[in-house]
Amino acid sequence: MSGTAGFSGLGRVLMAAGGLIFLAGLVLYACSRLGIAVPFGRLYGDISYSGKNFKVFVPITSMVIVSLLLTFIFNVLSRFLK
Repeated sequence: MSGTAGFSGLGRVLMAAGGLIFLAGLVLYACSRLGIAVPFGRLYGDISYSGKNFKVFVPITSMVIVSLLLTFIFNVLSRFLK
């Protein structure tokens, strides 16, 4: 029985992360519907190349920002859920 007790905390973290991702998606969707420009994906450092038959997009800067935000969020959540 003690083996399943550890999953309770993991379940809370996953639900909180899912809720945050849902809220972020809702905000981005609302911004696009209201015509508010969100430069995410078109930042300096995001690489885009278009050839004749293909297009390559590498969002380096955007992913660094997402990584920093998620690191901050998970650190704050882990401190509150302990």
